[in-house]
Amino acid sequence: MTPFREIIRRAVETTPDAVGGAFADSTGEMVDCFVTGFEGHDWAILTAHYGVILSHLHALFGIWHFGGPEYFVAQHQRFGIVVHALDGGYYALLAIARKPNAAIDDFDVAHHAALVTLRDAARELHREMA
Repeated sequence: MTPFREIIRRAVETTPDAVGGAFADSTGEMVDCFVTGFEGHDWAILTAHYGVILSHLHALFGIWHFGGPEYFVAQHQRFGIVVHALDGGYYALLAIARKPNAAIDDFDVAHHAALVTLRDAARELHREMA
């Protein structure tokens, strides 16, 4: 197990309802991942697509000179995805399963927990890259 995978594994296992995490480069290529609820190829595609979204957000905010986003959250019917930007165009993400009949507020709490965990993981990933 690589140090990157170990960091992502800990993030997934300590985040309530998390089903997977990934660490990827600026091209969307997955450096490493840990998943429990997805097929490996599907997870790589999901990771790459969220990298495209992150690059579009960087471009958009750059036009307005706001600087790039630190993170973003995408809420879907079955999952929530939290993406955290790292230096050099790298990024990390966590996917959280939405419990059946969960209220929106409950899902917001899950996103917040994932963000806190992902921020810690981002610091660890940054140290490992150095």
